[in-house]
Formats: sequence, structure tokens, C-alpha cells
Amino acid sequence: MKKLINSTDTILTEALDGFVATHSDILSLGDEYKFVRRKTLKPGKVALVSGGGSGHEPLQSGFVGHGMLDASCPGQVFTSPTPDQMLAAAENVNTGAGVLYIVLNYEGDVMNFEMAAEMTSGKVLSVITDDDVAVEKSTYSTGRRGVAGTMIVEKIIGAAAEEGRDLEALHALGKDVNARTRSMGVALTSCTVPAAGKPTFTLGDDEMEMGVGIHGEPGRRRVKLASADDIAAEMTGAILSDMSLKSGAPVLLLVNGFGGTPGMELYLMANSVRKILGGRGITVARSLVGNYVTSLEMAGCSITLTALNDESLLLWDAPVKTPALSW
Repeated sequence: MKKLINSTDTILTEALDGFVATHSDILSLGDEYKFVRRKTLKPGKVALVSGGGSGHEPLQSGFVGHGMLDASCPGQVFTSPTPDQMLAAAENVNTGAGVLYIVLNYEGDVMNFEMAAEMTSGKVLSVITDDDVAVEKSTYSTGRRGVAGTMIVEKIIGAAAEEGRDLEALHALGKDVNARTRSMGVALTSCTVPAAGKPTFTLGDDEMEMGVGIHGEPGRRRVKLASADDIAAEMTGAILSDMSLKSGAPVLLLVNGFGGTPGMELYLMANSVRKILGGRGITVARSLVGNYVTSLEMAGCSITLTALNDESLLLWDAPVKTPALSW
């Protein structure tokens, strides 16, 4: 294992110290490293709180700031944060309008956020993201996994929260955006969890894992490496077969890197997907390419499509200032 670390025991706390210090203009660190929060809260706004295992950076703490999350709870690498982290975060950033938890659909995350919600004072609701079309059940999940589409849900809800919408309206909006979002990933290599010291799984030089999860969970099938166009065609086809898009329908396209794939290859994949969508009469109204929901150093990517309407397009375009997303 070759990694830039001092100790597997301190990798998370040292990384959080560096992260928050780098973005000290917009972030602050909670006691005992329980959460990362917006430095300046907006009174009367519904508090948006998320979290999950580390190793997916910039998800989630990279999306804390104006126009997105108010707080994020980082667990150990690929490990759910604890209910006391979530409770501490919610109590710290709730200014009186209630708390909306945004939870990726993994059993540990869902269970711990449910426990936190029961203990959180005031009004609390949760949105569970489950955008992965690859499999219906996986290593850590019952039902579809929450993956890169989560950041789209957070961006759109975050903009609506800045407008002053109430908790029930944000909850309904989050569920709607999640329902209109689909993703699928492919891995060219495995990743190595620092505490394990060895790859999560092995792939031959000529193999790829189609439909891989963001923790290295198995996908639909292991197949021979193919061209970018062929990979994009299979992934996009699987996504579109699960959506009801009419010709001319506007979508948001996210091509997300898993941490070990060069930007050149991600943009090449984006080009391949655009050609496929164009051939089906689907309009890419907005797009984003880069490493946003990663899996440590895994090589590969995911494709996410969100069916847009006028409201979600305006909310996507609304100003945002976080470490990972800013316009």
C-alpha cells in the first residue's frame, strides 16, 4: 500500500484539520471532529445535514457552504458516522426552522440517521437517495444504492433552502429530484482502504466491473475492457431504460470520476454520452464533469442523469459557494 499518510489511526482527523484550515473562510470544525459546518449560518433557514463514510471526497464535507449543506458528519473510511455525530451537527446548525437529513441508501447510514432523527429536537425530516440503477440489493444496502446523484439532490435542495422554503417543501422537493435521478458506475481498478492495506477486490488487466458501487461493491457483471463509446453506451442505456424521457427532454449530465481517472478521460466519456443522448433527441441542458463522489483512488467513473424542469434548472443555476462546488 502506497499512500500519503502518517498513521491509519489519524488519517481522518489530520485530513479534516487540513481541509477546514484550507477553507476557513466558509467552514468550521465541530468538537471532537464530529462534523464540519458552515462558518456563518442563516437564521430562519432549514438546516440541511448529511454525512457518510470518508473516502468519497469531496462528498460530503466538500459540499458544505452557501447554497448546499449546513453540516456534514464524516465517518471513518467507508464507515457510517454515528448517531451522536448527526445529533451534534443538527443541534449546532438548527436555527429554528427544522432539520432535513439527506441520507445515502446504505443500511448503516439509514439506521444511524433514523436514530439521530428520533433524538433531534424540533421538526426533522429525511430524504433518502437511491439513484444507482446497477443493482437492487448490494453489500451494504437493501434497495438501490445512493451514489453521485446525491450531490445533485443536495445542490437543488440547498438553493431552495436559501430561498426560505419550509421543511415540508424541501422534503418534497428532495424526494422529487431523487426520483428523477439515475446513476451507474464502472470500475477499471479497485481501491485500498487504509486500515485494510490491500485492494478491496481484484481486476485483471483486461477486466472492468460494470455497475460497481462507491465502496467497491460488486456490480452487474465483470466483463472485458471495452472502448469508451461502448462503456458509455451500456451505462447510458441502463440509465435511460429506467427513466421516462421524451424526445427534447432537458437533462443534467454528471460524469463523475472515482478518484483515479484523469480529467481527459472523464471529458472523453462526457463526449461519448452526449453523442448517445443527442442521437435519442435528449437535450443536455446542464453538465458537470470531475471528481465529486469518489472511491479513494479507484479508476473509473459514473454517469448520472437528472430529468430537469424549469424549477430544478433555476435552482441548479442558483449561486453556490462550497469547497467543491462554486458559481
